[in-house]
Amino acid sequence: MSTTEKPHTIRTRIWHEDAESDNPFATRAAYCRGYDVYGGMLGHARWVEMLYLLFRNEAPSAVQADLLEALAVALANPGPRDASVHAAMCGGVCGSTAASSLMAALAVGAGQLAGGHEIFLAMEGWDECGTDLDAWRQRHARPDVASGSIWPKSEHAPGFDPHGVSTATSVKQTLACLAGFDCGKYLPWLQQNLSALEKSADCPLALSGVAAAAFADLGFTPDQGEMLHLLLRLPGAAAHALEQRPLGYKNFPFGTVELENESTGEPA
Repeated sequence: MSTTEKPHTIRTRIWHEDAESDNPFATRAAYCRGYDVYGGMLGHARWVEMLYLLFRNEAPSAVQADLLEALAVALANPGPRDASVHAAMCGGVCGSTAASSLMAALAVGAGQLAGGHEIFLAMEGWDECGTDLDAWRQRHARPDVASGSIWPKSEHAPGFDPHGVSTATSVKQTLACLAGFDCGKYLPWLQQNLSALEKSADCPLALSGVAAAAFADLGFTPDQGEMLHLLLRLPGAAAHALEQRPLGYKNFPFGTVELENESTGEPA
């Protein structure tokens, strides 16, 4: 190496590693935000504490960890009727690889209808409006706010269910549980002003709206909330994909589609 050539450097504030003395590619100690992962955290820290630490520049408080864990339980399995889980199930029943099934779930669950980007947009709402009800009314009057990206304009108020009639029981239960942690101002305010917000949005609150408020109360940015939402919904997609794998497409729960040959009128 010449005297002017600099070694390649990985620039990260998240992770630091010390190599073994006899092997520069083997890790002797690893530190996440300064915390010794294998020598201090392992066996003592919860998974959600590690998750929080990776995304934030500090460890969570006890109530923050409890809130994130409860949210993770609520999001862990969107259920087989959810489009992202359905996509993973299609992969599983066709014998696709594990990675393919998960990538299908991520791709389908990334959008603006109960997907990751809806979380981003809903969290932008908390950044913009906070606990100002009039500001939320004004925002809901223009739900097609562009976020300066390749995404199309929103067709409904982010965080609300455009196909819903009333607030789903599971959504109300999740909101009540998460607001009870008293970990921030957004979830309790959402619970107190739910009727007014649903009226201004012209549709009931969705689970994505509760999740967005929880992520905001935990101090995550919209980018971080979007990423975490995608991550935390994968366990259900994985489990349902594995369940479908040995059953075969003939037993797929969503049934088959019969195609008719227009020239003969017979099944194709």
